[in-house]
Amino acid sequence: MSNWVHSAVFYHIYPLGFCGAPQHNTEGEPVKRIEKLTEWIPHLKELGVNAVYLGPVFESSEHGYDTRDYYKIDKRLGDNHTFRTVCEELHKNGIRIVLDGVFNHVGREFWAFQDVQRNGQGSHYCSWFHNLNFGGGSPMGDPFWYESWQGHYNLVKLNLRNQEVVDHLLGAVGEWIQDFGIDGLRLDAADCVDPDFFRRLRRFCKERKPDFWLMGEIIHGDYNRWANPEMLDSVTNYECYKGLYSSHNDKNYFEINYSINRQFGAGGGIYRNIYTYNFVDNHDVNRLASVLRNHEHIYNVYTLLFTMPGAPSVYYGSEWGIQGVKQNNSDAPLRPCLELGNIPGANDALAVHIGKLAALRKELLPLQTGEYEQVIVKNEQLIFKRSKDGQNVYVALNLAGEEFRLDFGMDGSKVLVDRLHENEVLAPQHGTVSVVVPACSARVLQECAPEDIVKMTVPVSEQEDTASLPEAPACVQQAPAPQEHKVGRYRHFKGNEYRVIGFAKDSETMQEMVVYQALYGEQELWVRSADMFFENVQVNGMTVPRFAYLGE
Repeated sequence: MSNWVHSAVFYHIYPLGFCGAPQHNTEGEPVKRIEKLTEWIPHLKELGVNAVYLGPVFESSEHGYDTRDYYKIDKRLGDNHTFRTVCEELHKNGIRIVLDGVFNHVGREFWAFQDVQRNGQGSHYCSWFHNLNFGGGSPMGDPFWYESWQGHYNLVKLNLRNQEVVDHLLGAVGEWIQDFGIDGLRLDAADCVDPDFFRRLRRFCKERKPDFWLMGEIIHGDYNRWANPEMLDSVTNYECYKGLYSSHNDKNYFEINYSINRQFGAGGGIYRNIYTYNFVDNHDVNRLASVLRNHEHIYNVYTLLFTMPGAPSVYYGSEWGIQGVKQNNSDAPLRPCLELGNIPGANDALAVHIGKLAALRKELLPLQTGEYEQVIVKNEQLIFKRSKDGQNVYVALNLAGEEFRLDFGMDGSKVLVDRLHENEVLAPQHGTVSVVVPACSARVLQECAPEDIVKMTVPVSEQEDTASLPEAPACVQQAPAPQEHKVGRYRHFKGNEYRVIGFAKDSETMQEMVVYQALYGEQELWVRSADMFFENVQVNGMTVPRFAYLGE
């Protein structure tokens, strides 16, 4: 497994739609639409995204999955140099890149298939395609027959037992790794691909980049068939995709808990060795906001996505709760062109919520690789625990229309701190803790020893006097070490979060200054001396950083 995936928050983009490319590839010269992605980097970082999965970017005839040329970026998106520059910018900002590997089939305009059309049985490339023969015609009018993908004859199945085909595909992957520095592949239609090809692909990629990540699109079946030490690292978790929304629509948390516990439950989960790729919508299925019956449940769905085992992925635009439904057998409504600052019906509160979840997931190790254990399961309420190396995090969800109290046993020497809402502390009484979860809401509760907490504040103005701080603890280090001066997200000791965007010098005194911006509210810009910004302060007898670094 590629360890970087354990802390990954993915952002899935369908580039042709995202960039507003025309449906059919009739471009003459390349149009550098893919550069748009660099404009979204600040937004991705605010969301906590550190990995992007890009749908097809290579030359195709229409939708990207009908490849013409594996070695060239689609002219509707730009050229290889343009894409290389985009990849460099993503990497500079700490964002890894996973590309769509469409190796089961090609389009009818793929150069080798066109050679067969021109030269018939005299073509050298007849054996490049699975079951191609001249015993009859194809539904597309060819004087030969060939195997397609699921009856779609515009998609011609490759013969992955042909060494020349394998060499051609691996050669392309090698160039993607060398020229673009990609970090992984999502393998399209993985259930249709010859397993021996995946074995070759794994060896090829891992030799060149040991932490390279291979994830297969699997809709049905036993994930262990594809994700194992010889083939792929991960698969798409379609089982939980369905349960994540339908358990809310049916008011039945038993459904999603059953799936997660079956897959990852402590002691018996059948996929405990697979770090699945988890999602709530993508380029092939209706948007989450269009399938949820109660839109207030969308926050809990994402809370589950970010706190269950596996890597969470957000499909572009869904962080604002946009809608999209297939129409007339067309996926186009699911793959729109979006412009920052002009998102139709944007739910900004949802994007903020997702950003908080991403930050918590990166900070709390149990949410990355911890065991999953159910604590309480009811139709409309669910509590589960994630545990790692003696650290515990409890996630409590309530989809009912009114608040609900849940009691469960825990170590009486510990307390729980709600990291999602104002850092409220819950202390057990006689070994039992009571958790009140508001309507259509959730709580992410970090277990702490009382001596490891410092009294802090709910988010209030940074300018208030520390003597007026209310009593709301949060877990922090007792003896903070000096911090490096670097850009990224910081939390002020009173609770507000900011992003350091750079450093400057006072033109008169040459003193180093920190330039930072509030992440919420009106997002004002501030300037403060570095000495003051990075100093420690005394709060209720404890030493804490004035600003604590949270990460990029």
